[in-house]
Amino acid sequence: MSAPRIKAVIFDMDGLLLDTEGIYTQVTQLISDRYGGRAFDWHFKQNTIGLGAYDLASYIVRALELPISPEAFLELRTPLMNERFPFAAAMAGAEALVRHLSAQGIPIAVGTSSSRHYFELKISQHREWFALFDTVVTADDPQVGAAKPAPDIFLVAARRLGVNPAECLVFEDSPFGISAAKAAGMYAVAIPDPAMSEDKFRHADHRLLSLEAFDLKAWGLPDYPRDAATHGRP
Repeated sequence: MSAPRIKAVIFDMDGLLLDTEGIYTQVTQLISDRYGGRAFDWHFKQNTIGLGAYDLASYIVRALELPISPEAFLELRTPLMNERFPFAAAMAGAEALVRHLSAQGIPIAVGTSSSRHYFELKISQHREWFALFDTVVTADDPQVGAAKPAPDIFLVAARRLGVNPAECLVFEDSPFGISAAKAAGMYAVAIPDPAMSEDKFRHADHRLLSLEAFDLKAWGLPDYPRDAATHGRP
C-alpha cells in the first residue's frame, strides 16, 4: 500500500477510542423489552453503528417495531446512558497511539457523532489523554451541518487543525464513518467489530483488527520508539 505523507490524524470515538457500543446495545434492549419490541441483535445492530442520534433512533423504532416516536426513544435512553457512559473503557491501543502522535507533534482530532454532553460523560475516566487532542468536533457543533455519512464533521476537524483534507487520515469503525471520511477527500482506515462483513468496508483504504496493528511508517508517520515493550504499547 502506498500513501502520501499524512499530516494529521482524525479519530472517531465510539467503538474506536472508547468501548461504548456495548452500552448502546444494552440500553436499546432495555427500552425494547419495556415496550415488547424485538431483540436488538447483530442483524439490527450492524446497521446503527456510526449513525447520528436521530437517524439511529428512527431506524431502531422502525426495525424493533416499537410503539413510540424516535423523539420518545431518545428521551427514554438519556438517563440510562447518563448512568453508564462514565464507565466506558478505552479500546486496545487507543491511548498509546494518541499519546505517541501528540508527543511527535502530529495534529490530532476527534470527529464523533456523539453530542458534546455524551462526549464529556464518555471521557470521564480518560480526560488526561483526551486533553491531548488539538480539537474535538461533535455532531451538535454549530459548524456541523449534517451528521455522518455526510463529511461535515471531518471537514470541520481538518479546518481547525489547519490541514488539507487530502493529507488527513481518519480511523473509523463504521461504514457510515468511512463514507464520511471518503466524502471529505481523506484517507480512511477501518477498525470495525470483527463480526462486521468485509463487504461493508470495501471503500476503506485499509482494514485492521485494532489500533495496535496500525503501521505508522506505512503512512509516513513517526514510528513508536524501538525500546517499546510491545508494538503499539510504548
